[in-house]
Amino acid sequence: MLKNKISLVIVLPFVFLSLHSFSQTAKKLRTIIVDAGHGGEDGGAHGAYEGGLNSWEKNVTLAISNKLVAILQKDLPDVKTIPTRTTDIYQPVKEKAQIANDNKGDLFVCIHADAVALKTGRRQIGTRIEIKHTTYYVGKGKKKKKMIKSKNVVVPVYEYYKIGCPQEGTSVWIFAAHKTDEKLKAVMNNTDFEIDQGNDSTENSIDFSSPEYRTIAQIYANRFQKRSIMLAQYVNEEIANTDRPALGINQRQKGIWVLQATNMPAILVETGFITNHDDERYLNSEKGQQEIAESIAKAIKRYKESIENPKPVVDTSNSTQQTTKPN
Repeated sequence: MLKNKISLVIVLPFVFLSLHSFSQTAKKLRTIIVDAGHGGEDGGAHGAYEGGLNSWEKNVTLAISNKLVAILQKDLPDVKTIPTRTTDIYQPVKEKAQIANDNKGDLFVCIHADAVALKTGRRQIGTRIEIKHTTYYVGKGKKKKKMIKSKNVVVPVYEYYKIGCPQEGTSVWIFAAHKTDEKLKAVMNNTDFEIDQGNDSTENSIDFSSPEYRTIAQIYANRFQKRSIMLAQYVNEEIANTDRPALGINQRQKGIWVLQATNMPAILVETGFITNHDDERYLNSEKGQQEIAESIAKAIKRYKESIENPKPVVDTSNSTQQTTKPN
């Protein structure tokens, strides 16, 4: 849904630790969690405007998610792709996050459909006869009498209806940088981080709940933010390669709980406006659902290549070239 947005400004801390210089091991994309938003008793947004299809968000998200899962399982057979749901069931957001965290996901992709509050229109559909009563008085003093005069009048008859919104297009959302409490908790509750200590390539499970490692947990939360932005950018670019309006990367002032509570990079794709005439038809069509699923899948494959085979970044500020790899 359209909410207040804030700019994407990420501040990363520079930390020096006396014990070891910690860095995350070269990360492979092993598990992807695909979440179909809403479900069951939670229908989500509703195309309840005049001329609409009367469709529900929960059905659109499930159809697109199932197609996305099928594409990823075919194109990335070595990567485990896990859907949070494959049928019309209700799941609280805490359960969705738990599924992602319990399965040690490396990426969380949430599928939704956007909507805005609809305006109400009015039009005249006919007339009807009403009896109009007029009160008046005759006489004076004790002889004053109340009189009522009645006459038939013609009045218009109106009907009221909801007007479809003009907004259309696909947007991508990430967890808000200033709302890191839940993301930090998700990192600190994790017991299976792979850490490379120095040059010995020893993998260890680090207790991020201890005070000395809380800063490292913050670094990982920031790293998740950076990778979420990377994937969001790829999704936006792939959507732009279709005929759909690509609305960019956004953050909500209040945050998105399920993105912040997942212990991994996470994005939410608002696939289109179910309250818009053209978007609703696109989202309910096989062509539209497949096109969006393929666009997201292409972005995920680009993301996988970027984190597994990062290209050197050339520093041209000095006469001698230096190369560094991105986090």
